[in-house]
Amino acid sequence: MNNIGNHTAISEVSTLLVLRHSSNSVGIVQAVNQYGNLIDVRPDSSLVDTVMRIDSSSGSFMDFYADFYHQLKNPAEYSFFKVREYEAQETARGLQEYIDGSSDVEKQDLREFEVSIEAVDTIRNKKYIHRESSVVNSGFNNESSVSNHSSHYRYQIEDVPWDSLAEIGLDREKLENICALESLLKGYKTPMLMSIPLSDGESVSMADVRLQLRLDDRGEVVVRIHRVLEKPNFKEKFMGHKFTKEDELNLLKSGNMGRIVGLVDPWTEEVVPSLISMDRLTNELIPLRMEFVRIPAVICGVTLNLDQVKILRDGKPLFIENMLSKKGRLFSATVQFNTDKQWIEFLFEKNLKGFDGGVVQANYGKEVPTVFRGKYLRKWQMDKLKIGEMAYISGLVNKDGKTYQGYMSFDWRTRKIEFSFKNPKKK
Repeated sequence: MNNIGNHTAISEVSTLLVLRHSSNSVGIVQAVNQYGNLIDVRPDSSLVDTVMRIDSSSGSFMDFYADFYHQLKNPAEYSFFKVREYEAQETARGLQEYIDGSSDVEKQDLREFEVSIEAVDTIRNKKYIHRESSVVNSGFNNESSVSNHSSHYRYQIEDVPWDSLAEIGLDREKLENICALESLLKGYKTPMLMSIPLSDGESVSMADVRLQLRLDDRGEVVVRIHRVLEKPNFKEKFMGHKFTKEDELNLLKSGNMGRIVGLVDPWTEEVVPSLISMDRLTNELIPLRMEFVRIPAVICGVTLNLDQVKILRDGKPLFIENMLSKKGRLFSATVQFNTDKQWIEFLFEKNLKGFDGGVVQANYGKEVPTVFRGKYLRKWQMDKLKIGEMAYISGLVNKDGKTYQGYMSFDWRTRKIEFSFKNPKKK
């Protein structure tokens, strides 16, 4: 039992042991599949080399564990213990022996060694403002950043199905250049739309999509494609729910419907209390069962009371005053639970401009295509185009195979990149 540590223990690489309450069996965590079911391996299994590897540093582990825990369908069925990876098998066997030989009262002593999601959420949110913005603004600066920080991601570089990505024209360098690789490794969707070739069986055409890594039924990592959809037809039922006019207005304005409704599970046909949000980039409706909705006890230094927690859990927006930013400044803002992120989001004014046609214009900044004339744009080029500046581009190839270069600008009315061989701003 001495090898089990709490969530602040420090070691180079850690993993998680799981105790299944229903069977009192101990395993080593491998992954969570797309249905929220836990995949683990026995300590004497030949698959022990495939277990989850986690950065043990406090901040990285807390971010990882919160994401991991919120993906579980029935998290109350398990207890988790953080251990050093190289000690996992030995500790798992020892823990199993302890479980097998202990009374119910003695088993309660294990609680002091468990990773507490409540403690993780509380500590994590003292320094947390807007989770998604950090994903958009961060990225890999160089090769070493991947190797130094990859161990707390949900997926490792070697897990990525590079062959599948190559089929749609993507590789590691391109994903790094547009700062999309880190989001994928963390299990998130790419923070921007990407233009990729898709086939309908007869022809190939370019389509705007968001990509995401997920586990299939066999526990293998696959690429999930989220295509840009037409604005939802709110006159049609969604999983048995009939939208009201207020539901429609809320989804179009903030992206969150703002109330709990009963949705029909397509597999079991049971009616499940759920929240609904809309992906602001693809217009995809995202349902989430209430059992997965977790509200943090603290948001940016402000401790929520029971009434505030209930408001957020019910899906409604909440205005909070005197929150503390990362720069130590007080600010006030409206927050709301978003099912696409499975977390609280901040609804600043720019988030509430609503949808315009098929794709939202406001959130994540103005969306600039990631590809121009077959060449993936770098982040600095996209940043310049987003703020209305000219961006230089080279390495373009014409139909005769000759390379050329020039300047790009982005027309927000047509949502297309304009090209000029000379910089129009220079006379």
